[in-house]
Amino acid sequence: MLRQLVIRDVVLIDRLELEFGEGLGVLTGETGAGKSILLDALGLALGARADSGLVRSGRQAAAVTAAFELPGSHPAAALLDEAGIDAEPGEPLLLRRQLKADGGSRAFVGGSAAPASVLREVGGTLVEIHGQHDDRGLLNPKGHRALLDAFGKIDTGAVGRAWGSVARLADELARARADAETAERDRDYLTHAAAEIAKLAPEPGEETSLAEQRATMQAGAKAGEALQGLDELLGGSDGALASLRAAARRIERGAADHPLLAEALASLDRAVIETAEAEEKIERAAEAMAFDPQRLELVESRLFDIRALARKHRVEADALAALGEEMQGKLALIEAGGERIAQIERQLAEARRTYDAAAAELRQRRQAAAERLDAAVAVELAPLKLEAAGFRTALSDAEPGPSGIDRVEFTVSTNPGAPFGPLTRIASGGELSRFILALKVALAEAGGASTMIFDEIDRGVGGAVASAIGERLARLAGQSQLLVVTHSPQVAARAQHHYRIEKSHGAEGTRTTVRKLSAEERREEIARMLSGAAVTDEARAQAARLLEAA
Repeated sequence: MLRQLVIRDVVLIDRLELEFGEGLGVLTGETGAGKSILLDALGLALGARADSGLVRSGRQAAAVTAAFELPGSHPAAALLDEAGIDAEPGEPLLLRRQLKADGGSRAFVGGSAAPASVLREVGGTLVEIHGQHDDRGLLNPKGHRALLDAFGKIDTGAVGRAWGSVARLADELARARADAETAERDRDYLTHAAAEIAKLAPEPGEETSLAEQRATMQAGAKAGEALQGLDELLGGSDGALASLRAAARRIERGAADHPLLAEALASLDRAVIETAEAEEKIERAAEAMAFDPQRLELVESRLFDIRALARKHRVEADALAALGEEMQGKLALIEAGGERIAQIERQLAEARRTYDAAAAELRQRRQAAAERLDAAVAVELAPLKLEAAGFRTALSDAEPGPSGIDRVEFTVSTNPGAPFGPLTRIASGGELSRFILALKVALAEAGGASTMIFDEIDRGVGGAVASAIGERLARLAGQSQLLVVTHSPQVAARAQHHYRIEKSHGAEGTRTTVRKLSAEERREEIARMLSGAAVTDEARAQAARLLEAA
C-alpha cells in the first residue's frame, strides 16, 4: 500500500510530505483548492506522461517520490526482477520522478535509474486510479477476462497446458514440413552423390595408403633404370668379375712366388669375392624393386579419383566414406519424412481435440461466472442511483490461446432498452466512478491493486446515495487501501484517515497544502461540508452524528 507521498515544486505545491495508513482515507477541501494536483503528482511517480506545465512557476524542476509497503509475493517484485532492478526485501519500494521545466524527466526505482515505462508497469500493479479519464483498470477490456476468472475462481491451467501441447506440436510439424521440403529439393543431388561415393567405395586411410604405394613404385622405377646393365658390367663374360678372375689366374701361373705379386694375388682374390657379393646384392635389389607398370597405373588412377571426389564435395579424402553414409541417412529420412509428418499430424489433431474440449468447458464456467457477476453488480446499482442502468458481462469468440477462446468485456446499458456498450459509454465522471465502485464491490474477492483511488465518486449525489457510496467504500477498504477525493460528508465520515487540502495566498504566491486532521478537526470539516462557509452548531451536531454512526 501507499505509505508516503513526497512532493516538491509541483504547480501550487512547494513542499509536501504525506503519510498514509491502511483502510479508507479521504481528501476534502474547497473547490479549486488543488485536489487534482495531488493526483497529477502521484501519476508522475507512477510513470504518467511528463508535462513540464506541472513544474511550479519560477522553479527549475519538480520531484515526486511515492513509497509503497509490499509483501514479498507482490507482482511488482517480478516486474522489477525482469527489468534487472534489485529491490531490498522488507524495505519500502520507492518510485521517484524528476521533471525539469524544459520538459526533460528522469525516473528512479529505489536508487536505480529506470525508464518511465518501468514505473508505469510497476505502478499499474500498485495503484488503481478510477475517474473519468482513467484508461486502465476496469475501463480496459484487456483485463476483464482475468477479473472474471478471479471472480469465478476459475483455474485455466488445463487449457494452458493443452494449448502448450498444441503450440509445441504445431511448431514441430512446421519444422518437419520445412525439413521435408528442403530434403525433397535435395533428393536428386543426394541420390546422385551418394551413388557416386558408393560406387567408388573409398575407405578411411585409403588415400594415404595409395599415396605411399605410388611413391614406392615410382622410386623403384627410378632405381631400376639406374641398375640396368650392371649385371653385364659385373657378371658377364666380359664383365669385371671375369676380368678379375683371369688376372688372378695369370699371376698365379707366372710369378706366384714373388712377394709383391703374392700380395697382388691376395688383393685380387678379395676383389673377386666382394665383386661376387655385390653382384648378388644387386640382383636381390633388382628383384625387390621390380614393379608392375599396370599396378602403378591402377594405384594412380584410384588415388586421383578419390582426391577428385574429395575436392568436389569439399571434404578431406578420409571423410568421403562418412559423407556417403550421411547422404544415405538423409535419403532415408526423406523416405521416412512422410510418415513422420503424418504421425505429428495425428498427434496435433488429438492435442487440438483435447484443447477444444478444455476450452469449451472453460467457456461454460465463464458463462456461469458471468451470470453471477451480472447479478452481483445489479444488486449494487440501485443504491448508487444507477437503477436505470444495466450491466452485462459479454463473452465473444477470440483467437485460441493459453487462456481459452473467449473475449470478455464488461458492458453497460445506461437506459432501459438501450443497447449495451463499453463502460466508457457512461459520460458523467461521477456516474462512471459509481459504476466502477459497484463493479469493484462485486469483484472484491477477486483482488486488485493494493491501493485504489476514487476521484469525486460522489459528484452530483447526496443523502441516501452518498451514504450507500460511503458504506461500499468502507467495505472495499477492508480488502485494499482506499483514497477518495470527495465532497460528501457521508463518505468523509466513514474514513479512518482524513486529509484537508487548502489553498493560501501570500508573499510567495499561491500555495496548496495538505494536512491530516485530528478528530476535532474532522468534525469541523464535515460540518463545513454540510453547511458551507458558515459552520453552524446544527451542522456540528449533524457531523458528530455522522461520525458516531460511521
